[in-house]
Amino acid sequence: MDRRAFVTALGAVLAATLAAEAQHSGKVARIGVLEMGQSPSGRSSTREAFLEQLRELGYVEGLNLVIESRYAEARAERLPDLAAELIRLKVDVIVAGGTPAPLAAKHATSTIPIVMSSAGDPVRTGLVVSLARPGGNVTGLSTFTPELAAKRLQLLKEVLPGVSRVAILWNVANPFAVANMRETETAARTLGMHAQSLEVRDPVDFDSALPAAISGQASALIVVDDPLTCSHQKRIADFTARNRLPAIYGFKECAGAGGLMSFGASLAELYRRAAIFVDKILKGAKPADLPVEQPTKFELVINLKTAKALGLTIPPSLLLRADQVIE
Repeated sequence: MDRRAFVTALGAVLAATLAAEAQHSGKVARIGVLEMGQSPSGRSSTREAFLEQLRELGYVEGLNLVIESRYAEARAERLPDLAAELIRLKVDVIVAGGTPAPLAAKHATSTIPIVMSSAGDPVRTGLVVSLARPGGNVTGLSTFTPELAAKRLQLLKEVLPGVSRVAILWNVANPFAVANMRETETAARTLGMHAQSLEVRDPVDFDSALPAAISGQASALIVVDDPLTCSHQKRIADFTARNRLPAIYGFKECAGAGGLMSFGASLAELYRRAAIFVDKILKGAKPADLPVEQPTKFELVINLKTAKALGLTIPPSLLLRADQVIE
């Protein structure tokens, strides 16, 4: 048995031992999961990363862990009722993805700890007082860094040197998406580009928003990180493929669904870190005392299959910088 296999096996044994001890003592952790997006079919990469980290920390579903998951199916108006359901279930902590979900959870309770797994700008949206000292009952992880908007535009220019008009698809109902849109517009002006706003707030809005990019003669599409746009990533990718419209996204899952490129934080890594926050809180730490973490790992993913279908040649220098190339 090699060293990695031995360490993995040892970790599994220790986790099982801890879980058995916790079950014997009668301690069962109840975690509520609140998501704006759609219920995943099977194990999504983020959920599996979250559960894997919990197992490493000694929590195993069916032994000493119960997870209550609620998904709004991309309908923000459902979030308050779903948050109320989790509170009635008396969960020990709520893990909420994106920005609308933790906002709904915060409005619903000031006592149950809330861990943001992938919030946008938690200070600007009022989720926390500051990153270093969150205050209240909310802490966790943020995906926001102001430089990301400019970086994505620069990546597009490397692939499309002559790009002058970009369309920006964003969810007007998400406070973080509003801030991200402004950052992107500012970066576009700095780079001498015209930015076209494509607003959505509901799945039906894609029917008019996406064709507007074509009628507006956009050379490329930027999809702002958001549970609504992520839930419809395949729909967006199919549209851009049909209309030969290069698009860049925030998360690698979107590039995997057929998008040209993605650049942003690793969602799987964020959910692993969220599990560590949960563990600390279950062991007695207060959210107000746990500083909010910002991402340290960013991924550039390029879908060469999509590039070829669009008739684009990706510069070798860009391919060398990519963390993953999909062929």
